[in-house]
Amino acid sequence: MPNVAVVNMAGDKVSEITLSDAVFGIEPNAAVMHAAVVAYLANRRQGTQSALTRAEVSGGGKKPWRQKGTGNARQGSTRSPQWRHGGIVFAPKPRDYRLDMNKKEKQLAIKSALSDKVLNSALIVVDEVKMEEFKTKTAAAMLKAVGAGKKALVVLDENNAYAVRSLRNIPGVVSAQTNTINTYDIVNADTLVITKAAAAKLEEVYA
Repeated sequence: MPNVAVVNMAGDKVSEITLSDAVFGIEPNAAVMHAAVVAYLANRRQGTQSALTRAEVSGGGKKPWRQKGTGNARQGSTRSPQWRHGGIVFAPKPRDYRLDMNKKEKQLAIKSALSDKVLNSALIVVDEVKMEEFKTKTAAAMLKAVGAGKKALVVLDENNAYAVRSLRNIPGVVSAQTNTINTYDIVNADTLVITKAAAAKLEEVYA
């Protein structure tokens, strides 16, 4: 079982925590992590793009000039793709980009991502993130003190509005709760900062 130091918001070590092997100590499955990231990004696409084909553009019903004898290339409509105001070739149409993963794959991907952070010493456990006012300066000082990188994911055990709004003003920093965590955010972050209570909740859910 991996042992990780627990620090306070000032960066001082206060204790140690033994993380569950079932969640933070498995062999990372790169293929499932990749599939989870691809599915997450695909599911964020709206797919509402739309353009008109030559059949849908208004006008162009009349042949612009006679077929032969003018010296021009033969044309049947002024709404062909080569004409100004013409239709679009292979015009994009609304579509659903959604990719599905089953529950076990999603859980395996998250556990693999968490374990990968532990293997690479990119997991920082904080005893608690306690903020009583909206103060980006305090949040930035906390991240600097604990040694978080420029791209950090802060996982909280509960919805702390002060912490969430203070953290979101910092470029490259994302906050999440244990019930909204996803593989993409974990993989995309250089450092994973997690509260002690949030780690316990993740072990309870994913173990």
